[in-house]
Amino acid sequence: MASPLRDAYMLTLILAVKLIAEIALLALFGQWVLGLLAGQRKGTNLFYQVLQQIGRPFVVLARFVTPKFVLERHHPLVAFLLLGFVWVLATTAKISHCVKIGVELCQ
Repeated sequence: MASPLRDAYMLTLILAVKLIAEIALLALFGQWVLGLLAGQRKGTNLFYQVLQQIGRPFVVLARFVTPKFVLERHHPLVAFLLLGFVWVLATTAKISHCVKIGVELCQ
């Protein structure tokens, strides 16, 4: 039988991974939208730079895991897709874990 403390730690870990993926996904999406709106002046836009800093670790990770023939400008898209996959896995893990320990403990 699993301990309630271990179940709580597992749920916290799953929720933390899901939250980090959500924040990074929103930062990358916001950076893309703001880049469309700002055009050539996006490099001087403070909000664009903040979103770029939030998403940078995930873009670097995407650069590290992609083959060399993937263009540099496609790395943010790769990061977005990988984060989307992580978010789906974390959501599935949360649902599975909540069903296992009881839905009332997940609220």
